[in-house]
Amino acid sequence: MRTPFASLTPLVPGMLGMALVGSSVTVSHTLVDAPLFTPQAVRYAMATVILLVAARLAGTRLVWPRGREWLWLAGIAVTGLLLFNVAVVRGVTHAEPAVVAVAVACAPVVLAAVGPALERRRPSRQILLAAPVVVAGAVLVEGTGRTDAVGVAWAALALACEAAFTLLAVPVLRRHSPWGVSVHAMWMAAVLLAVLAVVCEGPSAVRELSGAEWAAIGYLALLVTAVAFVLWYSTVRAVGAGRAGLLTGIAPLAAAVVGAISGSGTPNPSVWLGITVLILGLVLGLRPTHVPAVEGARVDPTASARTR
Repeated sequence: MRTPFASLTPLVPGMLGMALVGSSVTVSHTLVDAPLFTPQAVRYAMATVILLVAARLAGTRLVWPRGREWLWLAGIAVTGLLLFNVAVVRGVTHAEPAVVAVAVACAPVVLAAVGPALERRRPSRQILLAAPVVVAGAVLVEGTGRTDAVGVAWAALALACEAAFTLLAVPVLRRHSPWGVSVHAMWMAAVLLAVLAVVCEGPSAVRELSGAEWAAIGYLALLVTAVAFVLWYSTVRAVGAGRAGLLTGIAPLAAAVVGAISGSGTPNPSVWLGITVLILGLVLGLRPTHVPAVEGARVDPTASARTR
């Protein structure tokens, strides 16, 4: 017999993936003084190799993109990987990090509204109500900060790229699987970033990376890229972009927990309030209902006329 919590099982990979992303904040800080493009190019190249080996060992068949699939996958590489990193780095030069983090934390609302349209179904009222609650909790956890108009623009771009990372994958997840989407987006991003790294930073930049920076890149490549990407897209394919989008609220929650454990201090009352609100939003949006969730994997995007 199907238990009431069986519908939560497909969410577990996405939860783990977002927890890995959130827990990487401390590691990512190691790369603050490193060049912008070179570490990311190395990261995505390493992650591509890791996933290709893992897919081979797991017996997973990867297929080559065809037709419009090139556009969807290249879109993920350009927006969700390349431009997102640029927007975050450039954004914090005009705004406090919390401003960019708060903007990115608004992703659940965008995914809840736009995701179902790409999947050719109606938005869930339950998820639409829960998404702003999750965002409010994330904002309380992240805090706010000062910014200027340029900082706001970079933060808005970071939000758009964060949403694009999930939304652009919806039409190709069925044929390519989470493994295929991750691999193709990674190698495309690695090529683009490598070109930018050579042109903007020079080929010698890779030799200037310190041991700590190499360790951080390796951690990000393995856990936050190779593993987290496959976990995330597995949940998106299983439950749809809208419902999966609520799980992005786990990232700031994980960051706060790791920060407290790593010695950055006990969270202040507003952070505890944010954690509470965030958890309430997740419970509100993810609680089992008597109506089965429509699985994104059962939607054939190629059968429609949409050409996002």
